[in-house]
Amino acid sequence: MMRRSPALLTGPLALCLLAGLTLLPGEATAATVRVNNLSELQTALNSAKPGDRIELADGSYTATSAIQIKKSGTASAPVTVTAANTGRAEIRGSTGFSFAGGVNNVVLQGFNLRHGGSMSIPSDAHHIRLTRNTVQLSGDGNWVTVNGDDVEVDRNTFQNRSTAGVFLQIAGPSDDVAKRTKIHHNYFYNHSFSGANGGESIRYGYSHKQSYSSGGFVEYNLFEKANGDAEAISVKASETTVRYNTIRDSKGYIVLRHGNRNTVEGNLIYGNSGIRFHGNDHKIINNYVASSGQRAIVFGKGSEADSGPTSTGHDRPDRVTVAFNTVLGTSAVIDSDGGDFKPKDCVVANNIIVGTGGPLVDMASGSTVRYEGNIAWGGSAGMPNGYRSVDPKLGRDSYGISRLAAGSPAIDTAAGTYSYVTKDMDLQTRSGKFDVGADELGGSRKPLNKGDVGPSAA
Repeated sequence: MMRRSPALLTGPLALCLLAGLTLLPGEATAATVRVNNLSELQTALNSAKPGDRIELADGSYTATSAIQIKKSGTASAPVTVTAANTGRAEIRGSTGFSFAGGVNNVVLQGFNLRHGGSMSIPSDAHHIRLTRNTVQLSGDGNWVTVNGDDVEVDRNTFQNRSTAGVFLQIAGPSDDVAKRTKIHHNYFYNHSFSGANGGESIRYGYSHKQSYSSGGFVEYNLFEKANGDAEAISVKASETTVRYNTIRDSKGYIVLRHGNRNTVEGNLIYGNSGIRFHGNDHKIINNYVASSGQRAIVFGKGSEADSGPTSTGHDRPDRVTVAFNTVLGTSAVIDSDGGDFKPKDCVVANNIIVGTGGPLVDMASGSTVRYEGNIAWGGSAGMPNGYRSVDPKLGRDSYGISRLAAGSPAIDTAAGTYSYVTKDMDLQTRSGKFDVGADELGGSRKPLNKGDVGPSAA
């Protein structure tokens, strides 16, 4: 039986009730509505008011038609649709939740989504939050697609996929990309699609949306066994920030596939993964990449000088700055794929580059790159100038991260001025003369683990 309980009231409405005044039509109080089956859930959704919290009891439910969310909340009083206990209300069947056009200020929380089909937020919906859900759908295609603006996707687990399609697609209306999407503290786990393309964990944008600015953030997420594609995070939009994520035990890279003016900052990357980019005016800063697969940072090949707004080709990197990173690998730690159009007017500065053999930096002939302030150790530098061949004196901390030790020649020796580099990989403020590499001396940061992300995260 559906039960509706008044919520705790505050503000002018509470004062009216305490004074014995009668509520006007449309001023119904927010409530917690407890439901025990999908029929009751749909009834509650159909009559939801701003501030309502609709809780589905523990159990496994089979949906044969969409569970439709039609009612909006407000910025201060969203409609919350939630499992009574996180992870213990499971939705199976042929479909799951759907959002009506124009719906806004809704939170979908705590469900175990195991149904077929997919989930999509329409382009005219906005301020939707997906939080603390476990997503393991049985349908093909992209499991979750965001078309609306100001959507937050946080503390979810996306897991266990072996087919083509992505866990999370950020799209948008036909003539733009979704704006201001925030993707944080999620766990992306075990995508094992064996095809050549189409198995990213996150695809942000599309090739035909590359010129549109997203203003979005992909941050503080953990990726493990992101092996469905060579791209764990594929950015195909402009002005998107990918920062403070951890990638381990994965073949998928952070890839700026299309778009301009993107930032990749402060990520911790281990194993056979790294960072690759195409396009113009990106900043690749403060990243720690310990790659056993040789190529830690890759200037992507250019099949065209500058991509048109709908091109699917490979735009050469122009005016990209790769600075204050610590990159560890074997040979060709920083590499260029070449192509007909070579990297142009790029900068490689103040990086610690450690490998074996060499050249540690291997840029295609004809590339125009300015080097300054780098430290190269363990092999031939591969740079014509702008480096020192000195032992950076790195020591491993308790988390296995190689950091500066006292007496390192990297301390206070950075070259040039990079005003947008204000912190290091630990989010310590850089001041005075900067240290070379991702790490300013001192500070600590642990890589993300399962306890830091997903439905149970703080």
